[in-house]
Amino acid sequence: MERAAAFVRPLIGENVTAETLAGELIRKALHLLIAFVPVLAAYDLQVTMMLLGGGTLFYIFAEKLRREGRTVFIVSDLTVIASRNRDEGRFVLGPVTLGLGAMLALLLYPSAAAAVAIWALAFGDGLASLGGKVFRSVPIPYLRGKTVGGSLACFTAVFLSSWHLTRSASTSVLIALAATLLELVPVKDFDNLLLPVGTGFLAARLLAA
Repeated sequence: MERAAAFVRPLIGENVTAETLAGELIRKALHLLIAFVPVLAAYDLQVTMMLLGGGTLFYIFAEKLRREGRTVFIVSDLTVIASRNRDEGRFVLGPVTLGLGAMLALLLYPSAAAAVAIWALAFGDGLASLGGKVFRSVPIPYLRGKTVGGSLACFTAVFLSSWHLTRSASTSVLIALAATLLELVPVKDFDNLLLPVGTGFLAARLLAA
């Protein structure tokens, strides 16, 4: 165990504490749950949209209560644990844009392109953030904390998830490249909207060709 810790420690960022790591893991575990949306939508799109919309509205209500000093069972605790430093004293917006991003993908694009877009959001954005924040990596200048390691994680995750659906290496590379470039745009929680909408737009056209 000590040898494993000695091997892993140099790979982890200097400012990563146990609390930071726990929060990031919980945040991204919740983020990755959005990957199940295309599976549910394949069975019933209308019900899936209702679940996403209802879940988003419920979270807004729960977060409003938390800001007023009242606690909603489990939801409020998870929100506090998974929130970032920049969210302190503010409405935690990430879950709202996450739900809206998935809904927009389902509304705007055919099922295959929507699945690619949502998986890019779940795996690409999720793993980019986790890899970039937890592990040591070269920062990319002028992009507010974005790192080479995070971008590589995003590209790999989106390529693999796209290839799983398209079975086309060239299409998957283009989609992964687009998703990686979109993920680099420093728009904070609004990347949950930009990434699926932009990736889905390209995927819809490539898959229709």
